[in-house]
Amino acid sequence: MKHSLILVSTLILLPLTAQAQQKNFDWLDVFELEYANDPQFTRDGESVIYVRTFMDIMKDRKRSNLWIVDTDGNNHRPLTNGLNNNSNPRLSPDGRMLAYTSNESGKSQIVIRFMDSGETFEVAQLQTGASRLSWSPDSKYIAFSAHVPGKAKTYAPLPKAPEGAEWAEKARYIDELQFRRDGTGYVKPGNSHIFTVPALGGTPHQVTSGAFNHNSEIAWAADGSTLYFSANRHDNHKMETRDSEIYAVDLMSGNISPMTDRFGPDSNPKMSPDGNMVAYTGSNDERMGYHNNHLYVMNTDGTGIKNLTPDLDRSVGTYHWVGKAIYFQYTDLGTNKIARVNMSGDIYEVTEGVSGTSFGRPYSSGTFNVASDGQIVMTYATAMDQANIGVVGRRGGDVTQITDINGDLLDHRKLGTVEEVWYKSSHDGLDIQGWLVKPTDFDPSKKYPLILEIHGGPFSAYGPDFSAEIQLMANKGYMVLYTNPRGSTSYGYEFANKIHHNYPSNDYDDLISGVDHVIGMGNVDPDKLYVTGGSGGGVLSSWIIGKTDRFKAAVVAKPVINWTSFTLYSDMSLSSAKYWFGSMPWDDQEQYWKRSPLSLVGNVTTPTMLLTGESDLRTPMPESEQYYQALKMQEVEASLVRIPGSYHGITARPSNLITKIQHIVKWFDEHP
Repeated sequence: MKHSLILVSTLILLPLTAQAQQKNFDWLDVFELEYANDPQFTRDGESVIYVRTFMDIMKDRKRSNLWIVDTDGNNHRPLTNGLNNNSNPRLSPDGRMLAYTSNESGKSQIVIRFMDSGETFEVAQLQTGASRLSWSPDSKYIAFSAHVPGKAKTYAPLPKAPEGAEWAEKARYIDELQFRRDGTGYVKPGNSHIFTVPALGGTPHQVTSGAFNHNSEIAWAADGSTLYFSANRHDNHKMETRDSEIYAVDLMSGNISPMTDRFGPDSNPKMSPDGNMVAYTGSNDERMGYHNNHLYVMNTDGTGIKNLTPDLDRSVGTYHWVGKAIYFQYTDLGTNKIARVNMSGDIYEVTEGVSGTSFGRPYSSGTFNVASDGQIVMTYATAMDQANIGVVGRRGGDVTQITDINGDLLDHRKLGTVEEVWYKSSHDGLDIQGWLVKPTDFDPSKKYPLILEIHGGPFSAYGPDFSAEIQLMANKGYMVLYTNPRGSTSYGYEFANKIHHNYPSNDYDDLISGVDHVIGMGNVDPDKLYVTGGSGGGVLSSWIIGKTDRFKAAVVAKPVINWTSFTLYSDMSLSSAKYWFGSMPWDDQEQYWKRSPLSLVGNVTTPTMLLTGESDLRTPMPESEQYYQALKMQEVEASLVRIPGSYHGITARPSNLITKIQHIVKWFDEHP
């Protein structure tokens, strides 16, 4: 961690001499960035415990420790230290103990810290790690989820090898549809199950069973006799992966009973403070590309189900009970907001500004929590900084920032300013929101090259949030435009589903209209336009250069180029076929082909770089290789950048974020 002393959390204005010594935000500054996450109030509501993520420059990894700070910003100090990953802090209901996960011993173990003495111990020796920690109401037990290994399948076993013989590695036999997942590789035999363990240490007791995965949030009944969780325990769970229910398991008998019964995802159960109701989020699955998540409540026996947000045309995210009301988070026009809803369904907006936990690009992100008296704590950020801790009073309103985690870095760095823009799509006049980042030391009398940077998803949203990647572009002299074209979330159900079975399509018009709009603002050089984007942004950047030659160069990152090969090779085959196309490739090959950027490659003249992680299983490397080969066969200037050992995220390791942007900027610099 870069700080050896306790941070002063009050915000200090730099003297003019210090401001004059500012320099550009640069490559190695990525390793100096930190951000807050997962804030939790102490029982008295006077302090906040949170996860603080930092970069280990020697091991090229993200690390995390737990910190505590009073709600007035005083007494800011670490609770854990070192280069381990300590996260998931959860205070016991009586406030005496803090449970968290730590990988100090190799696997993710449950650690208990006594709040009065600071003593810590591991509650058990878990062989496969733990997640989803949840305290029993009496503070005596912890429920958690862990993987239970199964036996690897063997189809034709070899005879026993002679002693000392060196035979080839055994064959890997696969007979499952989902046999790989991005981020982890080949799926390990076995399933995740729910356990309970005494908080003062002991033997974990497995609560669930069967060939199903149980890795949702866990809620305890008020009397500690029952656990509520979300899972897909249907017979057809392998083919209908999104059809989860809320279940209750009796801890004495082990009997598991479904509380919900509809086609669609039901998840994230939480018990009301009085123990009489269970809240959860979910939606009716109508096979659309995007569905709004609604907030529901029901009695503890599964009766009396009520949708509290039927008229909210936004998706409900994280939520917390306070008395007989629920505070929940949702994203509106790229900005995260917090609202309060009572049991009658009356919704009141409380505050906004939850953000800052996306490392790299400016995706809408962030977490919050609520004390029993209605005081709110959140991760709070601006376009000029990653997440800090912010608090909001009991009556809502403005956020008070109580930490300044990156002040020692960013107070001494020049950053590009971020300006919100709105414009209309040339296709149908649809209003589109975006943000224009200006270069460091912007001169309004000059014109600058423009990078159009496109988000992935496609069902996601950018917002006015800090972005290390875009700041690095801006500080190399580029203006950067990022927008939320049709298909983006936070603008409602209809806006997102304008690309249903029609992606990519008129989102192209939305993006090009944004470029034309900022050219019209007067500071963009229309002869120096560049385009890039990752994942869904890779789809659209490759689609764009197949439709126009306006861009001087393109960097297409981790794209889908051929929807047929993607559907048959990626780790989200079923989702692609059932939700994005509504048919299998062999039943409607014409649709798969006409929406593939590869179908337009014959039009491309733009110098193009392909950039993808070699271990990417979401948009696998063969997608990039196909496009690269096609461009080369047409004698279009092209290059292929392979990031060794990287899954779809690429920027999971800080150096890969730097590598990605260095290649993008250099490619554009070399094509003036």
